[in-house]
Amino acid sequence: MRKTAIYLLCILLILVCIACQTVPVTGRRQLQLVSNQELNTMSFKSYNEFLSQHKVVNDSAEAQMVKSVGLRIQVAVEKYFADKNVSSHLGGYAWEFNLVDDDTVNAWCMPGGKVVVYTGILPITENETGLAVVMGHEIAHAVANHGNERMSQGLVLQMGGAALATALKNRPQQTQNLFLSAYGLGSQVGVLLPYSRMHESEADRLGLIFMAMAGYDPHAAVEFWQRMADQKKGAAVPEMLSTHPSDTTRIDNLKQLIPEAMSYYTGQQ
Repeated sequence: MRKTAIYLLCILLILVCIACQTVPVTGRRQLQLVSNQELNTMSFKSYNEFLSQHKVVNDSAEAQMVKSVGLRIQVAVEKYFADKNVSSHLGGYAWEFNLVDDDTVNAWCMPGGKVVVYTGILPITENETGLAVVMGHEIAHAVANHGNERMSQGLVLQMGGAALATALKNRPQQTQNLFLSAYGLGSQVGVLLPYSRMHESEADRLGLIFMAMAGYDPHAAVEFWQRMADQKKGAAVPEMLSTHPSDTTRIDNLKQLIPEAMSYYTGQQ
């Protein structure tokens, strides 16, 4: 029995190694058991379901700002990927940027460029540049395939590395919950899968670059995360901070990343 368990574990480890891919914009090796096409299919379905169940704000200056900032960062991301000759990694993207009426201090981006910003975070972003900090960071998580990596880890830990199609067939609800938690919608279905320090570091760096290329001053990121840290001192921890650490170390790291980001700054705002 023990030999069988060891044998199965070895097979699983081999499959995991085979499934490792590189982050398209950093070169870091990461686990990806799910194809982008499969994720996009789940993403578009879940995104539409989410929007149908929540109050989407359309006719307001804030909603227009979300769409405007999102479009500018989209253009920056596409240029960045083109410059790196990895535009194929954005294949199947169908960008959307929506503002949802909800007091939760949060924002997220699902596979395929499906973005939601909650009205509850707008008092902390304060303005368009602050919003670019948030959207650049969340979009960076998505284009660096961090959600795919978290979901793949979940498939290994919870389902023995089962293929997505198999997991959906045999444990559909658990698989759906795993997907939602991997992309930041897990507060309603369980504990969110935390981003690792590596994920946060990559998203901070890339988010600064994307906002800079979109014409937003990266220095605003330090001020935003300082405001987020102040929120952490309140009675309720913002949803973003449940998986996005905000402390002195992070702010210090951002300050070190700003010079690189400034080399991309267009100053067009």
